[in-house]
Amino acid sequence: MTPELLEQTIAESAAALQQQRLRLLCCASTGCLSTGSGGIAEVLHKELQMAGIADEVAVVPTGCMGLCSLGPLLRVTDNTGGEYLLQRVDEALAVRLVSEYVVPTLAGTTVNLTEIMPDHLLDLQQPFFARQVRVVLAKSGYINPENIDEYFARGGYRSLASALAMGAENVIKVITNSGLRGRGGAGFPTGLKWQLTRQAFTKANADEAYIICNGDEGDPGAYMDRSILEGDPHAVIEGMAIAALATGANKGIFYIRAEYPLAVERVEKAIIAARRAKVIGPKVLGSDFSFTCEVRLGAGAFVCGEETALIASIEGRRGTPRPRPPFPSVKGLWDQPTTINNVETLANIAPILQNGAEWFASMGTDKSKGTKVFALTGKIKHSGLIEVPMGMTLRDIVEDIGGGVDTGKAVQAAQTGGPSGGMIPASAFDSPVSYEHLQELGSIMGSGGMIVLDEDDDVVNLACFYLEFCVEESCGKCAPCRVGGSQLLGVLKRIQAGEGRPDDIPLIRRLATAMQKASLCGLGQTAPNPVLSVLRYFSDELTRHLPDHACVGSTP
Repeated sequence: MTPELLEQTIAESAAALQQQRLRLLCCASTGCLSTGSGGIAEVLHKELQMAGIADEVAVVPTGCMGLCSLGPLLRVTDNTGGEYLLQRVDEALAVRLVSEYVVPTLAGTTVNLTEIMPDHLLDLQQPFFARQVRVVLAKSGYINPENIDEYFARGGYRSLASALAMGAENVIKVITNSGLRGRGGAGFPTGLKWQLTRQAFTKANADEAYIICNGDEGDPGAYMDRSILEGDPHAVIEGMAIAALATGANKGIFYIRAEYPLAVERVEKAIIAARRAKVIGPKVLGSDFSFTCEVRLGAGAFVCGEETALIASIEGRRGTPRPRPPFPSVKGLWDQPTTINNVETLANIAPILQNGAEWFASMGTDKSKGTKVFALTGKIKHSGLIEVPMGMTLRDIVEDIGGGVDTGKAVQAAQTGGPSGGMIPASAFDSPVSYEHLQELGSIMGSGGMIVLDEDDDVVNLACFYLEFCVEESCGKCAPCRVGGSQLLGVLKRIQAGEGRPDDIPLIRRLATAMQKASLCGLGQTAPNPVLSVLRYFSDELTRHLPDHACVGSTP
């Protein structure tokens, strides 16, 4: 395929999509499939065939539509731009949809779903939808992730063609100027990472360079990467190909946890489709650049989210971190220069090249540009997947987009960053959500988990749960994490049991400091964060377990 043929393919795919008078988009993400959306699609197909209009209406499986707590979700669109979104759809409603809306509409009768199904229709102007800015999730819920033509219809692989025309150095410059930072947790500047890999590859005259997509999402309550891979796999493949071009790589590896079978299946199908369409493979789009990619499965070890442990796992060794430097950009997979980017990071690449660095940099804060995808869960009315500009306050996310606490109780805190993050009290909800502001609050962005707690939730129990998770997931290679984590957990459980000692709080601080300063990787360095956030914001919850309510001392 050449760039000219790509443009022709995009135009033909868009025209074919426009000819579909109605599209019934059934959420086929893991969440909605678990509540029966697959059966709904089957009923729709059957009813359309019985009505003799199966060729005129498309029933399309799609990715996550966001509002997971109200699934199964079904989106109805027409070729004039009309759109409805139905919640809690069941098979009976699917039958009604065909007979009361689809058949009359195709016959030329004007039908208003607001009047027919008012209890199932969602208001697309409500804050949950209206306040989001969807960049990474722009196509999820609107296209069939297993049909590359639908990706082409929305300009798919056009950014790759632009990157080939620009050249590697100019691509890196655009990504650098956009301010994109890694969405996997650490927030390292993406353009700088690419530049370091390219320099190492060129300087060392290396045999090979690699690009790895880190899909080893392990935070409890987080499912952003899974949903992106399920809903828009070609966006990540295109981002990987552009990253490979920029860094000097020709080979890419998707490292996806085996607990994500649907994501794995759709990525593998997307790779095959991209090869057949010749947008990846030898001589990409008629250029001298070649790119191939494949999927490797992770066994679910949380520590393999760390770069060097992930590399060890791909190489067939035990997934344990190694000291750095050398960094993977210099000596990574098979000792070759390697770039490792998170799923969401790579999904941002094509939109940035399509719309420009200034467009992306116009969103967010001075140091945290663009948007961020969050899995909003917990005691919240509207739980699901959201994408918002960096810098939006926690209060806007929790109370406006999320609709507030759904239990009738007062909100107590929000946990961000999973086991590596902290609990942020409601009194700090006016703080912007960005890398730098969350760090000031004693938490981190992490991969994007956000759990809302009400006043009945026990923050000590939650801190204990996260710490126990980190202790179990520790690879055991370094003593500060292996020993320090176990000791810290023992102290916390003693306090939980009402057997706390007056010197336990200073002991917690000493153990936490040792882990933060001496652990080999981010797992051990950040494992104390939930406990320290309890000390900082909810000290009364700890001291009430101590004899004579001993003073906890100064906050960290």
